Amino acid sequence: MNSKLRRATLILLLMLAAAGLAFAAKPRQRVSELGPAFVLETLVPRQFGAWRVDERVLPVIPDPSARALMEKIYSQTLARTYVDTQERRIMLTIAYGSDQSDDLQVHKPEVCYAAQGFNILNEARGTLETAFGLLPVKRLLAQKGARNEPITYWVTVGGRATPAGLQQKLEQLSYGLTGKVPDGMLVRVSSIDRDEAAAYKAQAEFLQDLLGALRAEERGRFGLARPGARSQPGG
Repeated sequence: MNSKLRRATLILLLMLAAAGLAFAAKPRQRVSELGPAFVLETLVPRQFGAWRVDERVLPVIPDPSARALMEKIYSQTLARTYVDTQERRIMLTIAYGSDQSDDLQVHKPEVCYAAQGFNILNEARGTLETAFGLLPVKRLLAQKGARNEPITYWVTVGGRATPAGLQQKLEQLSYGLTGKVPDGMLVRVSSIDRDEAAAYKAQAEFLQDLLGALRAEERGRFGLARPGARSQPGG
């Protein structure tokens, strides 16, 4: 075998080895397959505490191009508006994906609302204190004409609530190193209110009531002490 042939053979072997390693290292087991299946429509109750579904008001719906992409990435979505005995209305949107190995940035509310012509103001990270633990959330204000819509949202990766952005991406990558594909969820609540402080207070009360109406395993899907999941961050 001449030197050129030996060199070509060596390169081919190295390429095959690299391809084999990449194939072996690719995450294969989905975290979503390790637990029981669920359906958002039935998981989230239509009535709890002082809240019930109000069919007259719907959350902001993504434009057709964003919706088409969401359908590829997310397995289930839920959009409802709730009203309480004080006539306060909270819009709830949840998007769940069984394969969250990709970045979800395109579906963050900042992007979704901006695509609908809203101005995004007052973005701030924070924590939402619940009776079941802390959730790292982001709050922002979306404005369009006379509509003033304060928003609270958070994301989960593999059952763990994590700040959206870099920390979320790092969490996805860390799962990839274990050979598992994490599931994930984006949970968003908002309300039309000129008083931001009152809106965030009502949203916190709504979420506390919602989480309290769920079983422990169900709360785990929202990033709160999900059995088998890694411990959640402090904020």
